[in-house]
Amino acid sequence: MDQTSTAIDAANRVMAAHIAALNAGDERALAATLHFPHYRLSGGHLKTWNNPDEYLADFHARAGDGWHHSEWDALDVIAAEPGKVHLDVRFTRYRDDGSVLGEFRSLWIIAELGGQWAAQLRSSFAP
Repeated sequence: MDQTSTAIDAANRVMAAHIAALNAGDERALAATLHFPHYRLSGGHLKTWNNPDEYLADFHARAGDGWHHSEWDALDVIAAEPGKVHLDVRFTRYRDDGSVLGEFRSLWIIAELGGQWAAQLRSSFAP
């Protein structure tokens, strides 16, 4: 396997771990899928988390009271090199009864920094 394919596999593992940790409410596992500082551009506002302490609580505030879980609908590679992968991500947020809260698209940048693969930044159309 070449280095770019290895990077894509690593990015897919990060994304799988991220959604599993998010849905489980596992703050430590979720933080392990993100580089800090972590950046998110949405609605013309760049949000920066300098450490993981407030990340999950902030997600719950953005997702709303009815959020139960999320699922990746598509993780498409836009570009990749040995240390970084750009993903076109489509995802759905669901209520407990399985009804859809919203479907969204975002751009995720997964990078290897200091030997660790994690999401460094993203731009999202989700609130």
